[in-house]
Amino acid sequence: MPSRADTTVHRGRILDLALETHALPDGREAVFEMVRHPGGAGVLPVLEDGSVLLIRQFRPAAGGAILEIPAGSLEQGEEPEDCARRELREEAGMVAEQLQSLGWFYSSVGFCDERIHLYIARKLSRVERSLDPDEFIEPVVLSPEQTGELLARGEVRDAKTLIALQYWLLERDHERGA
Repeated sequence: MPSRADTTVHRGRILDLALETHALPDGREAVFEMVRHPGGAGVLPVLEDGSVLLIRQFRPAAGGAILEIPAGSLEQGEEPEDCARRELREEAGMVAEQLQSLGWFYSSVGFCDERIHLYIARKLSRVERSLDPDEFIEPVVLSPEQTGELLARGEVRDAKTLIALQYWLLERDHERGA
């Protein structure tokens, strides 16, 4: 499907905003507002005892702190797995011997091209965290039961975190024969 970028409205540190004309499948053209984003990676750290480490991070767009997996944007030329490992170290203070890919998804396909790659990290070792100046993060360790309760109560509102946790719980149940 041919397209062209008509106007870049804004170039930012994290994303660009554009007005683009795209050909529709029937040949007509339409103008779309597009968010162009380099993509990102998120990682769910699974501790040796079977619990998970999430982070409570201040997010102005969400109106305050929100529970999520460590994650961040891809840097120029960075591979998603490298981004996941970097964010795991920076935000959670951990390195993983084992990183399992869960695939990727579009964060909001109606207006944004951001692809978020998800991973599960196992065989973890602690290292010193190195937060960005604009990050306020508190680690939160949850048992599988606590995680299931949070999900059942609708207390996890971040899409990448919902996907990663639900995948992990399904995988865990499958391994246990449930």
